[in-house]
Amino acid sequence: MKTIKIAHLYYDLMNLYGENGNVLCLKKYLENQNIDVFVDYLTKDDKIDFNKYDIYYIGSGNDENFMITLKDLEKYKDDLKKAIDNSFFIVTGNALNLFGKKYYNKNIEINLLNILDYSVKENKKRLVGEQLYKTNLINQEIIGFENRSTYLINNNEKNLFESIKGFGNKKNEKNEGIKHNNFYGTYLLGPLLIRNPYFTNYIVKEICKKYNIEYNETYNNFELKAYENYKTFINEK
Repeated sequence: MKTIKIAHLYYDLMNLYGENGNVLCLKKYLENQNIDVFVDYLTKDDKIDFNKYDIYYIGSGNDENFMITLKDLEKYKDDLKKAIDNSFFIVTGNALNLFGKKYYNKNIEINLLNILDYSVKENKKRLVGEQLYKTNLINQEIIGFENRSTYLINNNEKNLFESIKGFGNKKNEKNEGIKHNNFYGTYLLGPLLIRNPYFTNYIVKEICKKYNIEYNETYNNFELKAYENYKTFINEK
């Protein structure tokens, strides 16, 4: 059977909210399908082979680490464009900003990787709060938390989520996140995959489909209970 290879990019720089939990969660769910999983932890100055991995994950970081990561990724722009067409990307927090065109902050304009069709703007006030979303990918809601100072502008990509409670891309918008081929990008924290077992199973199912691996739907009762409890908490706020 095929070994699924995961690249956790900038695991030390872009792990502000413990997003390494998303990688561990995805690994566990894949192993539940009797799939061998290999995780490579890669960071600044490591040589990244974007032909080697099936899944790429990158989480959020502080402003300094964001800029370090952006500068390091610039040398891989062409490889990244090809990889996004052929591999799975799971991108959370402000790592979503990396893949856009421009970053506008007051009078400063920063060139981003220019891989996907949107730009980023600094908000005057941070967007902070619990979120309840829906998606056309699954029937169940998506839960989590956001704490960010940016939002997307001039977005011509498909959105991943739609706000039910909380806010979307901006306080007066419903849509949030990016879905481009097998690129799943969202500002949502949580960690996203740990808190959303239905969404994680959906991604695992899509991975199995791509690599012709038999998929058997499995759920952990403890994880489902935690999901329901947190969803109740958000609804009651």
